[in-house]
Amino acid sequence: MLSLVEIRTSRGTMLSLPIDDISDGIVLESIEGLDPVKATLVSSSLAQMDGTQYHSSRRESRNIKFTISLEPDYILNSVSDVRNRLYSYFIPKAFVGIRFYTSEGLVVDIFGRVESFETLLFAKEPKVDISVMCFDPDFVELDPIQILGDTVSDNTETLIEYSGTVETGIRLVLNVDRTLTEFTVYQRAPDDSIRSLDFSAALVAGDVVEINTVVGNKRATLTRSNVLTSVLYGVSPQSNWIQLEQGDNNLRVYAVGAPIPHELYYTPRHGGL
Repeated sequence: MLSLVEIRTSRGTMLSLPIDDISDGIVLESIEGLDPVKATLVSSSLAQMDGTQYHSSRRESRNIKFTISLEPDYILNSVSDVRNRLYSYFIPKAFVGIRFYTSEGLVVDIFGRVESFETLLFAKEPKVDISVMCFDPDFVELDPIQILGDTVSDNTETLIEYSGTVETGIRLVLNVDRTLTEFTVYQRAPDDSIRSLDFSAALVAGDVVEINTVVGNKRATLTRSNVLTSVLYGVSPQSNWIQLEQGDNNLRVYAVGAPIPHELYYTPRHGGL
């Protein structure tokens, strides 16, 4: 259950919207658009085949709608004062971050652009309807989860119990402490399917290789002598960009020879609240 909503602007200002609290002249009456968004499924029909054949799917943008009642005290502020204060957070086209707190302890962020701010100026009970379009539909937890480990030269796996409801990428940081020419990241997904990401490049002690598989931010970089360069060429075109799925994921970073320390980060993402 939601307990608090915070609106954050690009200017660094924040508006707090407690549930069922009218002390600030603003009452959050309802929020729409927190359910999982609709998916668009792509398929095609084939001659002499019943039905259609599935090809791909994607989830649409999220439209969050707020209904807010204006309850000024008419001593220190008026309806116009409260409405103008909301304008500074929800003016159409503005970028906003929305943070949701739940009574279960989950805290997540989502980001979007204000689409509309509508109000009836002469209504007996003044309210505003605000629409925010979130082009990335996922609710993202605030802090990444870190797992420290080492490369292995056998089948030893690290279990990751992923609690998010939609897939999330990983960020692998390999702190190279010896000569290395290749390594492979293996994932055994909850359905026991095996995926792998192969990397090949000439590495030396002191190098730091970072591979990010987050959708929209995929990259492979090398830091050597404080100089950052792209090594995307080192990732095999046949590789799978690792995505954690809800449930038990088993990962291992395989490299021949002595163990090399690495850090693995991932941030849980949720499809609905």
